[in-house]
Amino acid sequence: MAEIGFDDFLKVDIRVGEVVRAEPYPEARKPAIKLWIDFGAELGKKKSSAQITAHYAPDDLIGKQVLAVVNFPPRQIGRFMSEVLVLGLPDDGGEIVLIGPDGAVPANVPLGGRLH
Repeated sequence: MAEIGFDDFLKVDIRVGEVVRAEPYPEARKPAIKLWIDFGAELGKKKSSAQITAHYAPDDLIGKQVLAVVNFPPRQIGRFMSEVLVLGLPDDGGEIVLIGPDGAVPANVPLGGRLH
């Protein structure tokens, strides 16, 4: 594994946002869900496409807080422009599980908060 410096880490802007809209994306090459995520006043709402259908249905994602890289350039995914990269980890079968603030915390973290 190649090491990076702390300054390199600081270049990656990872923020928390709340899913405000989610729709199936059947036109994608692999099953996916289109997401609209609110990152608060500074960044506003951004779109993403995520291959997360093994563990999530669109309706279950509304109100969920997720982490995403917000400073990658937009990427065309079929007919959908993905503006952020939602972050997750693979389960034992390689299916993605989203990461976000700990659900045990009594209150949600403020939208747009940056990962430290």
